[in-house]
Amino acid sequence: MLTGYSLLLVIALSIILIILLTSKWKLHPFLALIIACFFVGFATGMPLTTLVYAIQEGFGGLMQYIGIIVIFGSVIGVFLEKSGGAMRIAHKIIALTGEGKIIPAISLIGAVVSVPVFCDSGFILLSGLADKLSKLGKTTKASLSLALATGLYTTHTLIPPTPGPIAAAGNIGASGYLGTIIITGLCFAIPILAITWFFANRMGKNIVTEEVLDAENSQDDDLVLPSFGRSMFPVILPIVLIAFGTISNFAGIEIEIMDFISNPLVAIFLGAVAAMLLLKPKCGQGSKWFIEAIKVSGPILIITGAGGAFGGVLKATPLKDFIAEWMSAGNSGDLIILASIFLIAAVLKTAQGSSTSAMVITSSLLASIIPTLGWEQPLQFALAVMAIGGGAMTVSHFNDSYFWVVSQFSGMSAKDTNRSFSLITGIQGLTVLALCIVTWVLFI
Repeated sequence: MLTGYSLLLVIALSIILIILLTSKWKLHPFLALIIACFFVGFATGMPLTTLVYAIQEGFGGLMQYIGIIVIFGSVIGVFLEKSGGAMRIAHKIIALTGEGKIIPAISLIGAVVSVPVFCDSGFILLSGLADKLSKLGKTTKASLSLALATGLYTTHTLIPPTPGPIAAAGNIGASGYLGTIIITGLCFAIPILAITWFFANRMGKNIVTEEVLDAENSQDDDLVLPSFGRSMFPVILPIVLIAFGTISNFAGIEIEIMDFISNPLVAIFLGAVAAMLLLKPKCGQGSKWFIEAIKVSGPILIITGAGGAFGGVLKATPLKDFIAEWMSAGNSGDLIILASIFLIAAVLKTAQGSSTSAMVITSSLLASIIPTLGWEQPLQFALAVMAIGGGAMTVSHFNDSYFWVVSQFSGMSAKDTNRSFSLITGIQGLTVLALCIVTWVLFI
């Protein structure tokens, strides 16, 4: 099977192929991704049975994790929309922040939520707010969606107890320095969020979004809005449950019932049940709202699954072995090593889609190398984790399930999502690398 720099070239060409198929030739993203799967398989000389298995495993594996979550997340979103709950929350946010600070507000909400909750689940839960806030304020839905998506993404890759940073710290022997890693991640997150606010506002101004829900019939004109507490509860409940489970695991507390209800699938299901019970529809409307949620989730699921199939094919290539061989060749100089760590994570992220997988694989490759570097300061290990996390941001594109969640739930086309969200994630990652280098020079 093809390996080395030829493999990297094939992967680059497959990404270009997806861009051309979806933007220039207007092919549906699902078909474009499946075509790209076969292109990579044939071009790399992958055995045909392996190729078919990789497509099935990638699609099915992702659906196993995110499928039911997307459906019940859509239920929460539709019930909030139809009942007027999303409008009530939007009114409250504007009352607290003012129209001029909506972008920082929704970005910070995303950043806080994504520490215990995966960014995919967080965006599904909160994306309905972007639509309502855009109608009440003076900011476009695309700008608000980008601010929310990148806010979630920032803490997802940088701040424990999110699984990626936790795994990275454990693999490189930095579990004893989690306090330093958390503080460093928080310090890095502040300038990164400020940068994303600027680019989200700038890039989202001219992006036209499609309605994810039927806006004309989303709610009756004479609808009495539910209270703020009832509106927020279906959103807050799964976030609190997932957060509690994450904290319990981090503290080494094992309670079977909490492990069960804090699982994202169960937590978001309970949120959906809460939405259906608290945001009471008129007689006969409940079934219609639920059916609409199923219709909303369908296109999202098939595109997200195709992205998982593409990622599965890339994982079936010898990319990981090539990266390991390149890393074992060795480099000189701490700053070069730091940049190399970032580059490895960025290549893995860009190639196979998952930020968490990129962080786990990169840190696993580094496990036998870090002890030979003579690092002793907690900040050195914290910066290594930041470099891994920054690389795992760079970049989110067509083979990343989160890319398709952002695209489909925000109503942005794949082309617009690629030239806005993907570009911002690249800027985020490079900013992390710059902060790592500056911090190392100043404090180590």
